[in-house]
Formats: sequence, C-alpha cells, structure tokens
Amino acid sequence: MKSPLISIVSPVYRAEKIVDTLVAAISKEMSKITAEYEIILVEDGSPDNSWEKISENCKKDPRVKGIKLSRNFGQHFAITAGIENALGSYIVIMDCDMQDDPAYLPQLYAKAQEGYDIVYTLKKNRKHNFWKNVTARLFNRVFNYLVDNKSWKSDNQVGSYSMISRKVAEAFKRYSDYQRHYLMVLRWLGFKSAFVEIEHKERLEGRSSYNLSSLLLHALNGITSQSDKLLRINVTIGLLLSFLSFLGILVIAFLYFMHGFLSGWASTMVLLLFSTGVILTSIGIAGIYIGKTFEQTKNRPKYIIDLFLNKTE
Repeated sequence: MKSPLISIVSPVYRAEKIVDTLVAAISKEMSKITAEYEIILVEDGSPDNSWEKISENCKKDPRVKGIKLSRNFGQHFAITAGIENALGSYIVIMDCDMQDDPAYLPQLYAKAQEGYDIVYTLKKNRKHNFWKNVTARLFNRVFNYLVDNKSWKSDNQVGSYSMISRKVAEAFKRYSDYQRHYLMVLRWLGFKSAFVEIEHKERLEGRSSYNLSSLLLHALNGITSQSDKLLRINVTIGLLLSFLSFLGILVIAFLYFMHGFLSGWASTMVLLLFSTGVILTSIGIAGIYIGKTFEQTKNRPKYIIDLFLNKTE
C-alpha cells in the first residue's frame, strides 16, 4: 500500500542561518518513514535573508515549498497558512529554530498510527533561561484558571511541535476566530490525542523574537480569545466592593453616633482612587472584548500570500 503524504509545516522568522540545516534534518528523518512528504516553509515577513534561503532549497528539491507572506502576521497565522495549504494526510507543525528536533518525526508518526488524531510533544526540560521558564509556568497557571482548564495537559512543557491528521486539519480550517493560538485551537477542537515525550534542544542560532511586551500581548490575546472569565471576575469584584462599602457606611454611622466620628480626607482620597482604578480596569477589560468583537466583524483575511514556490496545482 502506498504511504500517505506527510506535510511538515514550519513558520520561518529570522532564520537565514538555520533553513539549510532544518531542511536537511527533516529530509533525513522523513526518508526513514516515506518518500512521500512535503516541507512547507512559511516566511512570516522576516527582515533577514530567510526567503532567499527558502528559495534556494525550493530549487534543489520540489518537495520543499516556500510560502512568503506579504508582511509579518505572527507565528500562529503563519502556522495557519501552512496548514491551509498542506496536502498531507498527516501534518507536522514545528518551529524553525531546531529546538524542535526532527529526530522525533518517526515517533510522532508511529504514535499517530496507533489511532490518534493529534500527537502532542511533551518537553522534558525547556532550554530557556530561568526567567522565561518561571514566567511561562506562571502564565500557564493563570491561563488555566481563567479558561477553567482542569483536564487538558496545557502546561509549559507542551509545545507547538505536533502531528495532526487530515480530519483535524479540515476542522482547523473551519475555525474562523481572528484571534488564535495553535495549541488553544487544537484544545478547543478536541479529537483523540496522545503525547510523545521529547528532549528540548538548545536554539541553533540567534535568540527568540518574542520579547516581554510581545509575550504579554500574546498572553492577553490568548486569555481573552478563549474565555470571558475576566468579565465575570469584574462582576464579582464589583459586588464585593459594594458589600464592603455598605459595611463601611454602617461602621461610620455607628462611630458617628457613638463617638462623634469625623472622617479624614486621606481615607476619602484613597477610597476614591481605589474605586476609580477598579472602574477604569473594568472598563478597559470590557473594551478589550469589544475590540476583539470589532476585529472579528471586519472579516479580514487571516494572512496574505505574496509568493508560493513549488505549489502543487
């Protein structure tokens, strides 16, 4: 029986010195599985010469396909572009920095052959600095609480490196939310899944393009696109403050009649500033959700393809 086509999708950004090594490593591991594969490299508006390196590899091997986006749309939109243009019965998503080791491709495929539609990778030890590991754990704790996640293994050990079946890919295409995170979309889709434990490698070259501000924005987008719990927390805080204010009125009235209590301006100012801060925060959170609704109603394309090399017609 003919082996199924397998697609490997990798978003590329600031990786001109890594592309050759990445393609060679993927090709080496895929040759152990099948000759029927395609490598889809999605250049996400990279400011270096990544597209030139992708083009060179496309000329050498027609199984390497290059997608150049018209600008930087972000990692998860680049992943979306790869999935929506992949032809494989199975699709692998992996980062381009070689921290996702292609040596695990045979294990991912073997696990998928056991009947799983999604095969996630569980990283033993993330090769990041201490601060990034701490903040990643903190984010996942907060995120899991805010999205009421109690069953899915969504901790900082689970990465984007994964394999999905064609059935999952077709369902992924129908997911129309403008704000998205690849792993969060898979979690929402469901399907039968399994985990393969892997070793997280050191980055081959350069540093991550995510800085603190982009990580915070990424976290905020992820939380607000998956849950409205922040709004419900605001309601709880509002009710709690109203209850405490009512108690304060009773205490002030009691002290006034018993001891001639006179309130000071300092306590009044603190109360006003605190209340104003809570109100502005609540309005801001509501504004974020309204803004996301506005973005969704525009119905703009999630990405724009500028060039597509070795596209199968």
